[in-house]
Formats: sequence, structure tokens, C-alpha cells
Amino acid sequence: MEGKFFLLIWVVLLLGQLHGYKSCIDKERKALLELKKYIISITEEEYSDYVLPTWIYDTESDCCCWEGVKCNRTSKRVTEIAFGALYLRESSRLNLSLLHPFEDVRNLNLSNYPWPISGTYYQLPISGTYYQFNGLFDDVEGFKSLGRLRNLEILDLSCNSFNNSIFPFLKFATSLRTLFMRDNNFNVPLPAEELRDLTNLEILVLSGNGFTGSIPVQELSVLRMLKSLYLGGYKSLGRLRNLEILDLSYNEFNSSIFPFLSAATSLKTLFLGFNRMDGPFPAEELKDLINLQLLDLSQTNLNGSIPIQELSVLRKLEALDLSDNEFSGSLESQGKTNHILSYSIKTGICQMKNMQDFDLSGNKLVGQFPLCLTRLTRLQVLDLSYNQLTGNVPSALGKLESLKYLSLVENNFEGSFSIGSLANLSELMVLKLGSKSLSFQVESESYWKPKIQMSVIILSSCNLVKVPHFLLYQKDLIVIDLSGNKISGIFPPWLLENNKKLEALLLQNNLFTSFQLPKSAHGLLYLDVSVNKFNHLLPENIGLILSHLRYMKLFDSGFQGNLPSSIGNMKSIVYLDISNNRFHGVLPRSFLMGCYSLEILRLSHNKLSGEVFSESVNLTRIVELSMDNNQFTVKNGQGFRSFESLELLDISSNGLTVAGSLCKQFIWGYSSARQDNHLSGEIPGTLQNVSVLDLRNNRLSGNIPEFTNTQNISVLLLRGNNLTGHIPRQLCDLSNIHLLDLANNSLSGSILPSCFRNTSFGLQEDYSFISITNCFFYLYNDFKSVIQLDPSWLEDYLISPQIKIEFTIKHRYDAYWGGNLNLLFGMDLSENELSGDIPAELGVLLELQGLNLSHNKLSGAIPETFSGLKNVESLDLSFNMLHGHIPPQLTDLSSLAVFNVSFNNLSGVIPQGRQFNTFDSQSFLGNPLLCGKQINRSCHNSNFQVPDNEVKVDESQIDMVSFYWSSAAAYVTVLLGIFLSLSFDSPWRSFWFYMVDAFIYKAKNLLW
Repeated sequence: MEGKFFLLIWVVLLLGQLHGYKSCIDKERKALLELKKYIISITEEEYSDYVLPTWIYDTESDCCCWEGVKCNRTSKRVTEIAFGALYLRESSRLNLSLLHPFEDVRNLNLSNYPWPISGTYYQLPISGTYYQFNGLFDDVEGFKSLGRLRNLEILDLSCNSFNNSIFPFLKFATSLRTLFMRDNNFNVPLPAEELRDLTNLEILVLSGNGFTGSIPVQELSVLRMLKSLYLGGYKSLGRLRNLEILDLSYNEFNSSIFPFLSAATSLKTLFLGFNRMDGPFPAEELKDLINLQLLDLSQTNLNGSIPIQELSVLRKLEALDLSDNEFSGSLESQGKTNHILSYSIKTGICQMKNMQDFDLSGNKLVGQFPLCLTRLTRLQVLDLSYNQLTGNVPSALGKLESLKYLSLVENNFEGSFSIGSLANLSELMVLKLGSKSLSFQVESESYWKPKIQMSVIILSSCNLVKVPHFLLYQKDLIVIDLSGNKISGIFPPWLLENNKKLEALLLQNNLFTSFQLPKSAHGLLYLDVSVNKFNHLLPENIGLILSHLRYMKLFDSGFQGNLPSSIGNMKSIVYLDISNNRFHGVLPRSFLMGCYSLEILRLSHNKLSGEVFSESVNLTRIVELSMDNNQFTVKNGQGFRSFESLELLDISSNGLTVAGSLCKQFIWGYSSARQDNHLSGEIPGTLQNVSVLDLRNNRLSGNIPEFTNTQNISVLLLRGNNLTGHIPRQLCDLSNIHLLDLANNSLSGSILPSCFRNTSFGLQEDYSFISITNCFFYLYNDFKSVIQLDPSWLEDYLISPQIKIEFTIKHRYDAYWGGNLNLLFGMDLSENELSGDIPAELGVLLELQGLNLSHNKLSGAIPETFSGLKNVESLDLSFNMLHGHIPPQLTDLSSLAVFNVSFNNLSGVIPQGRQFNTFDSQSFLGNPLLCGKQINRSCHNSNFQVPDNEVKVDESQIDMVSFYWSSAAAYVTVLLGIFLSLSFDSPWRSFWFYMVDAFIYKAKNLLW
């Protein structure tokens, strides 16, 4: 009894002690805060608030719960440390001595990967110059510093700015088993001798560093435990006999790499994706890799037939990814075996009984679905999407009882397919069906009650007329896509009520007529009901029921009335498109203040009204704002000043009027579209950060400004205003400009200065939009068999602001969007009062695709240097006063599709050959001295002189000078004759002076 009593006391004391132990070790908590303090000291000042925000100076806070920190559950000692994304100053180094207090740390992550927080990622704002760690140091321990961390097994140095100086530190981290060094850009030979002491290393990742020279195989061979080696930037490969995982993806390897791979017979996993093979794949070189289980050849530009027959010798192969290539041919020949590819499929892949993951998506495969694939009973992933397959989808797919992922979308399948045929697929989690053929139809029997609970259902373009009945029994769906069907009636709120985990509901391009919400709040993130027939008000409580929405697309859905004020409760919404509806009234104040996460807002083509942001709004993250074709007004635009991240602003076609000088806060951002309003006044000369300025068809006056501090302008559109004066020379400073439209103004003086060759018009190089990406690294252990919810349905949302510009090329207005806009180079100076000769220097603007100088007062000859406009497609010089001949060198312009020199004073023979044979008489009207086949006018008539060369033009100019001199001489001779005749005494002289006196007398009488 006494023993039991003492045991009870011991248990009570132990429980009390455990209850009182709330936090990590105090010594390590203080060390973490010292680490944070140091990192703040090397961080750019404006981003210091983003540094490790959960690491706080609060003794009640458990540091084991801080972001980036993990502890041992028993000892409470720190075992993992990660800093996440940082904004460090340039050339910042990490003081390794600050890590010494963490004696049990196993995983140290110095990469810039964001941390997942509540289903999203913690990220810093993307702006400014971005730096990570540049080096390491320890003033006491020196290179031996990492050796103090005796339990360190995983070290991640990826996505930093490290150089060779870190290798002496790594030499002493002998406990390491995994070392990530991806994306540091060393650009030197790999100093492998510094790694020879890391004998416990099993995984080494060196991709994306630009290491030069050959792989130091001999030095790496001492790493006996090494099983996985990820390489990048090498052009050769030697014999690495102990390797099991090799990653050569994201390089520029071609087919010559395969002979080097044949010696690595121990390989089990081989990644070759994202290279440039460019040709048929020599699978014969892989026949010795008999242990291979996973082979990735995705996005390598391979073409021709799929070498599956040769690959069939790889009996252990479980995963094969040939997606996003140029493979072509038939997968099935309707029973015939004389087609090589068909034979390969039947005798190759269909004999690989271990196959689990098979991905042929994104190729050009034709023919019918090969039935033999349904005999691969271990298949877990089958993806044949984005090909050109035809015929029926076989019901025999129901035999693949291990299938977890099935995708057949974006093919040309026909006929009907019953969902019920998949009843035996008890493992199915992802189902994607659809077809580009209008005759494909998915049928869902009303009596079928599936046993499975799927995660993703995509039945797009399946000719559905109602929501499939089997969805009533699904409770765990995350993505539902029923877009592009003919479903009518009421929006199905039960899809939300039944699936509490649902994140994406895509019902666009249907015939729904009534939009109803569930009664209780839901955590839906993505909603698309655009292009439907909802001819009623948007539910007033939508912001309360769907307050977690991040993306909502209501484009062209028939909604009307006022925008519900409850939308202001959508604090997380990033993308909102309500364009092309019948919304009216003012924007709710709650919306302008509450939706502070908005980045893309599209309000175009409604009847919204009210003043445009007359007071401050809480939309500081807005990147794209499209408000065109509404009834907005503006007074001061005060709220625009809060748009710190704005890249695209379109408020055109609203009837806006701004009197006086056009205010600067009303024109800024990366793109500004305010055409087709009533803006007046002068254009400000300083427009910071502007890259696209569109002020067409307003009432602006004055001169074109010199545009100081606006070198970023790439598109300048000022057509249809009242601008006067000369074209300023400072336009030459706009080195990035590739679209210039100054047409339909009252500009005068000479044409553009010769310095324009320094702009992008004259630079022959590639231009593309800047793409900002985060550095992520994925260590693949499997393909889609570990179900990763493919976010392809999200592509329409996750896009950069799309700038739309209309520009005249080939005598018509065409619209250019996004990246296509950046490929267009054009200049339109038509309908002004420009005079003088056309500068010969325009001929060096090599990138020009369209040049319009029509309806001016230009004179002189057409420059022969125009033959240098190798990319020009449209050249319009009509309605000027040009003379001389048409240079025959223009026939070298192989891209020229439109040529117009009508209504000038040109003469001589119209050149023939190449593109000039395609032009008719309309291109040469109003030039009576021209002759040629194009205008059916013979050149044999003596009235037509053929000015074959420049000498004849010079002779014409000399004759005109002689004419002027002879006229002057005749005039002087007549005057001298008159004076001489008056100097002699004669009756004629008396009569002349009498008439002069009479005239003077009468003039005096009239004046007095």
C-alpha cells in the first residue's frame, strides 16, 4: 500500500512538471532571437518587418511553434531551422557562430523557399533588388565552424548567391547526409576535392549552378554512400557506378548525352526533362539500364514515333513520362499491325506489366485509344490529354482497378461514354474527361451510386445537360469543373453543402439561369460562373457566404443591379472579374476599403458610375485595374495615389473630362489607357514608371513633351488629339519604345531625327516581358501516383496583367495582347503637317513592321535605304508630295504585304518582282507619270522617261536650277531695257511722264 502511495505521488509530480514545461529551452530561444537580430541587421531597411515575424520577444511564446523552427518532442531542443525568403543587402554573409548553441540541429535550411501558412505561402512583396546570402564566416572557429554542428544531416543552401568560398566550410560538415546547393550560379569547375570528407553523403544536388568543365567522377567516387546526384550545367557525363537517382533536367543536353548514360547501370531514377534533344529519341542507348524504374523525358523536343518497343526491355520500369514533346503517329491502327508505332504499343508498353505511371500528354498522337493499355492492371496514372486521339473512349477502362489518376481531356474523342463503366475503380481520385469534338457526350446513370470518394472531377466539354447525379454522393471533392457544357437551370448549391473541402468550382460557359448560394458559409477559394444566363441580381450575401474567395470570375453572366456591399468581406480576394454585365451604380465603399488583397480587378463594359476614386482607397496591391466602357467621372483622382503596385490602368471610353493641365497623379503606372475620353490640357513631361501610355482620341493640346525620366516607355499612343509643334528630339531617349502612334494631330516641321536608330526600332534582338519566379526545388520520388492536384484549371487566373493595344498594320486595326504586344514594332505619323525630305536614316530601323507617313507634306524622293527595312510588312507613303522614281531595291522587302504611294508626284517605271507583283493599281493612284504592268500603262510611250539611276535625277535637278537662273536674267534684262528707253528724249518718254503726273494728281484728289 505504501509503495502504491509513493508511485501515485511520483506520477502527480511528473504530470505537474510536464504541464509546467511549455516552451523550448530558454538558451536556444535566446539564441534564435539573437539570430533574428543579426539577420535584421543585414536586411534592407524597408523589409525588416518581414524578417521572421513569428519569432517574438515574449517569454510565453513557445519557440518550437515559430515558423521555420522544429523541436524534438521529448527534449524540446531545436532540430530544424529555416529562414524562408529574405531581402538581404548585397554581399551579406551569415555568421555561423550564431548557430553553435543548437547542438541537436539536424536540418538547416538557408534557401529562400517560402513557408506554407494556412494553405498558402508566406512571401515578401516582389519589388526592388533581391539578394540572399553571399557567403559564410566565423571569426573564431573559421572554416571548422560547421563541424560544431555534429548532428547536422541536411543542409540546404539553394537559391542564394554563394561562390566557391563556401566549400572550405562544407569540408568539415562530415555528418551531412543531404546537401542541396541548387541555383547559386558558381560558373566555375566543381571543387569536388573539398567534398571528399563528406563520406556519409547520400544525396547531392548541384543543379542550376553553371559548373564548367567535366564532372569530377574520380573525386566523387570516394563518396561511397552517394545514391542521388542532381547535376546541372554539365555537357558530359562519366561512369558513376553506384548512382540510383540522376537528375539532368533543365539543361541544354541533346541526344549525344545517351552514350554517356549507358554505363550507369545502377540507375533506378533518371530525369532528363526540359532539355533540347530536338529529334527522334535513340532509345537503343538506354537498353542497358535494366534497373531503371522511373524515366522522365518530358519537354525535350523529341519527335517522330515513340520508341516504346525498344524501351520495353526495361522490364522494371514503373513510371514513364514522355509529355509535352512532338511525338506523332497513331496509337492504334484499328486492328492493323503494319504501322510501326501501333506494333510498338502492342508489343512494347503493353508488355510492361510493372508500369504504374504512364504520361503521353501534350503530344500530337492520333488514332484511337489502344485497348491493350487496359491490360496493365497495375497502372495508377494514365494521362493521354492534349493529343489528337479520336474514336470512342473504351468502357474497358473499368478494368484498371488500381487507377488513381485518369486524364483524357483536349482530344477529339467522339460518341458516348458512361461514367458508370468506372464503377470498379475503387482507388480513383482524379478524373478528367472532355473533348474538342462536339459529338462527345458523357452519360451518368441516375441509379449509379459510386463507392469511391474522389478529389478532382473535371467533365468539361462533355455535352452535359444537367449536373451528373453521381456527384450527389461525393463528399470529399476539392476541384469540380463542369465548364463548357449545356447545363441549365439553378446553380447547384448542394455541391458546396456536400463538399466542405471544395476549393474550386468552375461552371463557366453553361446555361445556368439562377444563382443560389448555400445557407451557411463555405471556404471556397475559386469560383468561375462566367458566360451564363443569370439575368438577376448578384446575391446580396455573397460576401458573407463566400468570404474566403481568392478568385471570382463573373464575366458575361447577365448579372445586373448594384454591386453587393458584402463583397467587402472578401478580405483574401486577389482576382475579381465582373466585366461585361449590367451592373450599375457606384462602387460600394466597403468594397474599396475591405478587399485590400486585390491584385487584378476588371469592371469593364458595365454601367457603373460615380467619381473615380475621389478619396483614398485600400487597394495598395492592385496590379491591373480595367474600368473602361462605363460611366465613371473624375474630379481629382485622389485615390489613385494609393495604387503603389499598379501596372495596367484602363479607364477609356467613360467620357472623362479633366480641364486644365492633365494632372500627374492621373497618369502613371506601368500602363495607362485613357483613350476615347474628353481629356484636355497639356501632357506632363515627367511620368515615372510608365511603360505604356495611351491617350488616343482626346482633346489634348500643346507640344509633345520631352518625357524626362520616362525611359521605360515602350508604347506611346497620342493619335487623335490637337497636338502641335515639332516632334521632339528627346523621343530618341526612349530607348525601349517599339510602338509610336502620333497620327491625326497638327504636328509640323521635319520628320523624326536620325538619332532614332538608337531606339529599339533599330536594335535587332529579342524582347520579352520580365517574368519573376520563385526558386522552388522538388525532389521527385514518384509521379502523379502520389496525387498532386494539377492546378491547370487555374491558368486563366494566375496571369500577368494583359495590355491590349490596337495598332494599324496592313490598313486595318488589329488588337495585340500581352506578350504578342511586345513583339510588335510600328510607327504611325500620318495625318499631320510634317514637311521636308524623308530621312534616309529611317532605313536603319531594322525592327519596324509597320511605317505610315501618309497624309503629310513630305517632299523629295523615297530613300533607297528603305530596302533595309527587312521586317516591314506595311509601308504607306500616300498623299504627300514625293517625286522621283520608286527605288527598285524595295523589291528586296520579302515581308512587304501592303505598299501605298498613291497621290504623289512619282514618275518612271514601277519595279517588278517578288512582293511588287502582288500590288495592284490602288497602290499607285494619282501618279500620272508612273508606268508599269501593275497599272496597265505602257512605258514605251515617249512621255515616260525611265530614271534608271541617280544621275538622271541629278540632271533633272540641274535643269530646274537653269530654269530659275534664266528667268531671273530675263527679268533683269527687261528692267534694264525700260530704264535705257527712258534715258533718251523721245515722244514715248514724254507720254510716259505725262501719264505718271496724271496718276499722281488723281491720287491726291482722292486722298484729300
